[in-house]
Amino acid sequence: MGGIGKTALAVEAAHRACAQGWFPSGTLFVDLRGYDDDPVTGDQAVLALLDALGVQGSDLPQTTVRQYDTYREILAERQDRTLLILDNASDPSQFLPLLPGTDRHRVLITSRNRPDALPVRLIDLETLTPDDSAALVTRALHDADERDDRPAREPHALRELADLCGHLPLALQIAGAMLRRRRHRDIASLVAEIKEAEDPTAVLDNGSAGTDLYGRSLALRPVLETSYRRLPPEQARLLRLLALAPGTDTSAEAVAALTDRETDDTLGRLEDLASAGLVTPVPGGDVRWRLHDLVRAFGMRVVAGDTVFKEEGDAARERLLAFYCRWADAADDRLRWLPGAPEPQRFTNRAKALAWLDSERAGLVAAVQWAREDRYADRAVQLAFHLAEYLEWRRFLHDWLTAARTARETAPRIGNRFYEGAALTNLGNALREAGQVEEAIAAYTHARDLHRTDGHSHWEGLAWDGLGIALQEAGRVEEAIDAHIRGRDLCRAAGDPHGESGAWNNLGIALREAGRVEEAIDAHIHDRALCQAVGDRHGEGKAWNNLGIALRHAGRVEEAIEAYAKDLEICGEFEDWYGSGLTLGNLARIHEDTDRPAEARATWLRAAAAFTQANAPDRANDAQSRADALT
Repeated sequence: MGGIGKTALAVEAAHRACAQGWFPSGTLFVDLRGYDDDPVTGDQAVLALLDALGVQGSDLPQTTVRQYDTYREILAERQDRTLLILDNASDPSQFLPLLPGTDRHRVLITSRNRPDALPVRLIDLETLTPDDSAALVTRALHDADERDDRPAREPHALRELADLCGHLPLALQIAGAMLRRRRHRDIASLVAEIKEAEDPTAVLDNGSAGTDLYGRSLALRPVLETSYRRLPPEQARLLRLLALAPGTDTSAEAVAALTDRETDDTLGRLEDLASAGLVTPVPGGDVRWRLHDLVRAFGMRVVAGDTVFKEEGDAARERLLAFYCRWADAADDRLRWLPGAPEPQRFTNRAKALAWLDSERAGLVAAVQWAREDRYADRAVQLAFHLAEYLEWRRFLHDWLTAARTARETAPRIGNRFYEGAALTNLGNALREAGQVEEAIAAYTHARDLHRTDGHSHWEGLAWDGLGIALQEAGRVEEAIDAHIRGRDLCRAAGDPHGESGAWNNLGIALREAGRVEEAIDAHIHDRALCQAVGDRHGEGKAWNNLGIALRHAGRVEEAIEAYAKDLEICGEFEDWYGSGLTLGNLARIHEDTDRPAEARATWLRAAAAFTQANAPDRANDAQSRADALT
């Protein structure tokens, strides 16, 4: 990538090699200016090399062919090794004629393009690590004034600045120069300025001045522009549209949706952009593609500055949202599928649906936030609904809240009151799981009232049931019991056995909290029977777990242990690690109650491991603490 530090590395390597005596005949350096408007050709470069080798005036051959011959003859006659640095090449035609005709000498070439077709050793340069980025800026400040203590006083701001610079050496060098000039201002002020502009290239280029050690201007945008201008039209279009993709990296299928091209064709162009140093492949099961943050900012700026490109970008985002909605809907269908229902087509099992959602999660959640723009509101709100089951399953509560809040804010603008009520229920679920109970109660209550007004009795029942859970968590148990009964009856009347079973389950929990244990046991048995009748195996597992809790409170310990074992078996089938952790915690409490500390400790440790796998660190820490207390 431009600005990654290729020339600096090549020159540093040459200095160190010469200092160790590797090249007694010295070093030859040519800047091929490959990305300038008028790059240096091989024919021009050989004249500069001959001049450096002492071939001048009347000794200089008159024809190009003889000039190359003379150049190679001189190198062939040299017994001591020479290092030739051919810097900033954009095309093999610039450097191939300059390669020595002998393997005695060494050649180091720098380029933004990978010459994959040539038998040369390739060394890809990546951005710096966060520590090295901070060290680069710190050194830049200390070299100018060793008393500059801003890096030590503002370590967090320094790290944030490095992140905003994308850990790109050129950007960090410019940031260091800006901080030297504004030496009476803190680092945080520059961080705030970049954040406010939402485009680091604009701030850094406006504040940059002067040249680097190699006489090159300290500016980011010209570096990016030269790379962009050299792209063929289809590759340039791909780069612009990829800059609009949400998330940090994108699958080839999603990029194909953005560009409205076939996946195989898109993959080839992505590989071309990677060879030009403008995208980075992210290895994994399926290779994904990442733009450097500064390249993304540049691409977005190109799109925003041209009305044709902007319309092209809007259409691309619509295509990507449609792609995400189709696939997220299909994955959600698989996660919610019950035996006897039509088989979802796109994903043949839960594991494949979860794997796709896991790989696309960042982009999916970011795409939901496009709902703030009216053009994408409908699709983005639908996407939030399709993600709810998955985000709850994986315990990505922050993402769930982000998507649910966005859908809640957007749904009223769509003019669909059903969407508005569904968005409120989804938000209530997310708030409740995140422990924000009073906000959840408000969301459920609003959803319930909307669905009642519009005659959506089934959805009103689901809102009542969610409200009951939140009321119970707020300590309002009697109100919770009433809410669950209302939810159960509405779901039953609507012919929704799944919703009815959930209400029975939640009613059982509330009844147990109210001390009505036998009624609670009966409610969980009803729940279990309904789940078994409709083939809801995962719901059946939850019913077994809650039945076990009620049985434990009734003093029926052995029956409770058997119920927990049934649930653990089902959790294993679904790889429901969070559910496993909850049930193992319940089982550990029985071991504690029956004075079996060794069994209790082992079970708490299993619970901690399950919660860790489920991305629930707080519960994992609690389980570990319970185990440690039994040591």
